[in-house]
Amino acid sequence: MKPELKIPQATTKRLPLYYRFLQNLANEGKRRISSQELSEAMKIDSATIRRDFSYFGALGKKGYGYDVLYLLEFFRQTLDQDEGANVALIGVGNLGNAFLKYNFQKNHNTRIVVAFDSKAPMDGQEVNGIPVFHPDKLEEMYHKYNAEMAILTVSSRSAQEITDRLAAINAQGIMNFTPVRLNVPDSMKVMNIDLSVELEALIYLIRNS
Repeated sequence: MKPELKIPQATTKRLPLYYRFLQNLANEGKRRISSQELSEAMKIDSATIRRDFSYFGALGKKGYGYDVLYLLEFFRQTLDQDEGANVALIGVGNLGNAFLKYNFQKNHNTRIVVAFDSKAPMDGQEVNGIPVFHPDKLEEMYHKYNAEMAILTVSSRSAQEITDRLAAINAQGIMNFTPVRLNVPDSMKVMNIDLSVELEALIYLIRNS
């Protein structure tokens, strides 16, 4: 995401969904689509789609809708799909192992290049082709492998300490899978993913719909 864009986080999370859906439309030969058609296909309110798109200016034309190929190219550039993103994984437990096995297979521009785990040897070992080092090697190996951001799947008690160390070496962002709300400098972006909270929200929706 380009840093000059100031848009809500909820909109930011939907941008990759729009991009993937537009890729599918283009592959099917679709060349024009309305916000209502997008809404029905993606199960996102059409007003939300129009509001999301409005942050980027006039992407469509009244009475015509949206040009699929134009939107696809626009979001490709907006999401920097031509520029790879190197990720460091910190914490190779059950969830961390799942990330190593998956390693963003559907997104060739995003990849885990290095991982850290307290059970790994100092000189490192390979897991699914990814070098895994002891966290004592974080400062040395993070930049050696040109990582830009980190996925955090460590225990709650060590989450802030690891975050402080990442901030000290100018990591750009963290995808936080711990329940801890991290304190970070303004220069660092954090995306919090709390699976238990998401599940509780789903249970509430089911029981109160």
